[in-house]
Amino acid sequence: MDVKAIRQQFPILNQEVNGHPLVYLDSSATSQKPLPVIEAVNAYYRQDNSNVHRGVHTLGTRATDKYEGAREKVRRFIGANSTAEVIFTRGTTTAINTVAYSYARANLTAGDEIVITPMEHHSNIIPWQQAAKATGATLKYIPLQPDGTLALDDVRDTITTNTKVVAVTHVSNVLGTINPIKEIAAIAHENEAVIVVDGAQGAPHMKVDVKDLDCDFYAFSGHKMCAPTGIGVLYGKRDHLEAMEPVEFGGEMIDFVNLYDSTWKELPWKFEGGTPIIAGAIGLGAAIDFLNEVGMDNITANEQKLADYAMKQLRTIDGISIFGPDKRAGLVTFNLDEVHPHDTATVLDAEGIAVRAGHHCAQPLMRWLDVTATARASFYLYNTEKDIDRLVEGLLKTKEYFGDVF
Repeated sequence: MDVKAIRQQFPILNQEVNGHPLVYLDSSATSQKPLPVIEAVNAYYRQDNSNVHRGVHTLGTRATDKYEGAREKVRRFIGANSTAEVIFTRGTTTAINTVAYSYARANLTAGDEIVITPMEHHSNIIPWQQAAKATGATLKYIPLQPDGTLALDDVRDTITTNTKVVAVTHVSNVLGTINPIKEIAAIAHENEAVIVVDGAQGAPHMKVDVKDLDCDFYAFSGHKMCAPTGIGVLYGKRDHLEAMEPVEFGGEMIDFVNLYDSTWKELPWKFEGGTPIIAGAIGLGAAIDFLNEVGMDNITANEQKLADYAMKQLRTIDGISIFGPDKRAGLVTFNLDEVHPHDTATVLDAEGIAVRAGHHCAQPLMRWLDVTATARASFYLYNTEKDIDRLVEGLLKTKEYFGDVF
């Protein structure tokens, strides 16, 4: 994997921030965009800008072909059976909310259980809190092991015959924990529950085969995998999606509209009310082409190498706490003792190093870790060991700057 050549495809990385070459270590929040994606979106607006599915003129046909072509690329990327199972959304949050509203509220009653984990992003907690309140269902949590992983014995103990929905992240955006989705799905299905997977940190970084995982729903965002913001995907098994009602009503998703009743289009369009995110979908298709050319296995291997190197180098710093398991995805979350992570991130930014600081939309997990916030360095296909060396140098400067507290 030629990271130097890959970096040349990301023009934003070729700049200085605060007088230093930019080191971007915040890809878990949003990834940077390569030239093929930028050019694909630009080409749509320059040459093909039109609405889709509605017109018979040339621009409309070209736009529709590119939009639906992107859906087919997504289908292949995640191994879905049909493009009917690929719903374009605004992102992971919208996708999970669609399932929590349309599927959960129609299928849950008092006494049923929704099972999630304390490591979830707020977008995979709040929708289920609201679904539980609306239906009378009970929200339950699978306990975490001390290192922030899940034990399958705990999964089996928490999921019961009353469980109807299991919602779990593929990869924790704080801990880097890679959850055993296939095994959890099997336990859920043994109890006749469906499993909803938050793939926001999974799909950009590793091969995903939804049939092999046997997940019922899988949600992810384009902007974390080199695509534009505002585009995401909800995968759902066809029988579930067929039985679900749309959550947005209006143009594009209708079949026939009468004065007092209406019918819906077939999948996937019944869930895509209004003018869709056309340029975003086209950009997502271009991003998938780019990632496939690099190779998802290569991306995974490079990130794991970087994560291992980062853990080794960070542990040479006195007074640092690292959160999460040793075996992890491509991110490291940490705190310098007695230094607020916002202060750490501010000093790093002065050195041209971009990391994320805060609760990472995971306040229950912060409380489990017994911290108010953390700093996080997250890696992607354009990062190198030199970036991690710069991070370590920046953290040593941070310690020097706040030396009076050590």
